[in-house]
Amino acid sequence: MKHTRYLSLVILLALSVAGFPAVAQDENSAVPETYADLVDLIDRSALVVRAEVKKQAELKPERAPGVPSDQARLYIEAETKTLLSGTSAVGESLRYLLDVPRDSRGKVAKYKKREVLLFARAVPSRPGEIQLITPDAQLLWSDSLDSRIRAILRETVSADAPPHIEGVRDVLSVAGTLSGESETQLFLGTDGDGPVSISIVRRPGQSPVWGVSWSEIVDQSARPPRRDTLEWYRLACFLPAALPPGAILSDDPADRRRAEQDYRFVLDQLGQCTRNRS
Repeated sequence: MKHTRYLSLVILLALSVAGFPAVAQDENSAVPETYADLVDLIDRSALVVRAEVKKQAELKPERAPGVPSDQARLYIEAETKTLLSGTSAVGESLRYLLDVPRDSRGKVAKYKKREVLLFARAVPSRPGEIQLITPDAQLLWSDSLDSRIRAILRETVSADAPPHIEGVRDVLSVAGTLSGESETQLFLGTDGDGPVSISIVRRPGQSPVWGVSWSEIVDQSARPPRRDTLEWYRLACFLPAALPPGAILSDDPADRRRAEQDYRFVLDQLGQCTRNRS
């Protein structure tokens, strides 16, 4: 009877992630997670948990639909160490599924007795079961990774945390009285309709100056965000590659060219949003 209950649980867990694309996590070859990788995980997670793996079992292929032959789906039992983030309580014991790559011999990594960080959501009406937000949303715990995760969590719960950027709403570019003088303002759309604007000011003989205002006041003293901060991430990782049609409010060709030039300048200044995870 106990064996039957175990198989039923495995099947239920397998079905709960059947819709996930299989994504590999190879602890031997994976490159370190970037700042953007970690915020991606945290943003999507209802729970961030530090845990110790107590047991793992590989599911047979028929119970792991959609998983390629060079990967495996593991059933994991773990002990909760710390709930780093989450609005719902978690028990001492956790159960979840994890997709991992096979090595050249067809074997999978051993996680028993190892501490991990889990990015997940609770499974309704199934106490102790969690669902990883992606099939590989488990990272091996370390002091340095723990510190990075906690720092990002503090940013995300801060009272002045920047909103999610959904695109560029309006753009206004105006030439100054002197040749080479201009100001461009980009008004951004956000998930909560909060005011966010970017100003780019050009003066003759000087390098362009730009900054971001996260309030209703368009502040010319605003400065660019520092790289690998939540403000930088919201812009660098979610601004579109080009201004959307109709965003530029002026019909004047010179104003439109200047607006597009200033927008490209901002993107160049922000730099690439590098992700090492799929």
